[in-house]
Amino acid sequence: MRFEDGIPVFGQHDAQTLGQLRDVASRAERAALMADGHFGYIMPVGGVAAYRDKVSVAGVGFDIACGNAAIRTDLTLEDIQPHLEAIAEEIASSISFGLGRTNRADDAPVDHPLFEDAAWEAIPGKAERKALREKARAQLGTVGLGNHYVDVFADEAERIWVGVHFGSRGLGHTIASGFMALSQNRPWGSRGAEVEALLDLNSELGKAYWTLMNLAGRYAYVGREWVARKVVQILGGRELELVHNHHNFAWKETHGGEEYIVVRKGATPAFPGQKSFVGGSMGDDAVILQGTVNAAPETRALQEAALFSTIHGAGRVMSRRQALGKIDRKTGKVLRPGQVTEGAMRKWLKQKGVILRGGGLDESPHVYRRLPEVLEAQGQTVEVLHTLRPLIVVMAGANEFDPYKD
Repeated sequence: MRFEDGIPVFGQHDAQTLGQLRDVASRAERAALMADGHFGYIMPVGGVAAYRDKVSVAGVGFDIACGNAAIRTDLTLEDIQPHLEAIAEEIASSISFGLGRTNRADDAPVDHPLFEDAAWEAIPGKAERKALREKARAQLGTVGLGNHYVDVFADEAERIWVGVHFGSRGLGHTIASGFMALSQNRPWGSRGAEVEALLDLNSELGKAYWTLMNLAGRYAYVGREWVARKVVQILGGRELELVHNHHNFAWKETHGGEEYIVVRKGATPAFPGQKSFVGGSMGDDAVILQGTVNAAPETRALQEAALFSTIHGAGRVMSRRQALGKIDRKTGKVLRPGQVTEGAMRKWLKQKGVILRGGGLDESPHVYRRLPEVLEAQGQTVEVLHTLRPLIVVMAGANEFDPYKD
């Protein structure tokens, strides 16, 4: 760890990312950047910022409560090894990726008590409230696009885990967009300028956002746990342990005796003993971590500097456009070739023994850092409890449309 203009920074980052971090830090009380960080929207992914009685709409982001959940099952690799291809097909057909609920699963918790929560009243306008609630109900338990996934892993003892990564879907995106507009005195549903939008939690607007952010957090938890447990059911196993955490969220916390609103954007809470599931890429190991317990004084100082935060993944080193290149949508002509080829991605997965369903070149292992290197850069602030080897990775297809993105 080093300091950039007094800001704790783990790992190596480009000038654009560090500049974005400095900009955020200029309005925050404290800030830090994790080793998987990269340039983001207003605030760098991997960034952590602490405010007094304020929350950053752009900091929490448009995928409010994006996070990871992992379940350790009672199964072993020997139990499922002969059926991996069939299991991959069953997951792909039973869980919704990209297109909404077009799968065979009809038991998603669309009547969950959270849909009757008083928090919905914080959405301005009766018609807007009804529309958003129904959209949220319709998509609960769907995974979406991009780097969101369902994985089946084996750990160092050949025990089977299920891992998922996604957030609050269109609910979170609509809340973030709405408050970005409201913060600029624009109507809900309109497009505002790209700003951080710091909301005072003592104001009516800030209170309303905080209420709805937490509603989106509950919604994401329900969705991830339903999907993960659905996959455990497909495997024919039982749940023995659940590790679950957000990495796009804000929390009320005390650091150094002072109370802050801590915003983590692509960063995971890692207080001593707090567990988290952190993925690598479709062709790399994942890990179960915990914040280091009984750390030595120098390590404890690093934990405190990081605001007890850690990485949320391996971190991108290549944009989606760089990976895919540029193609004329009308003619299909390649205007600029991408840096990743289908052959290279398939070769990597074959060598790792990973069965992939869906997934585009923009999610190839080539576009990510290597997780062990990122973990090394975080020092002894976290400790690895389990290393998870991917067996099956299921994602949205490269050309799938997501009607719940907006």
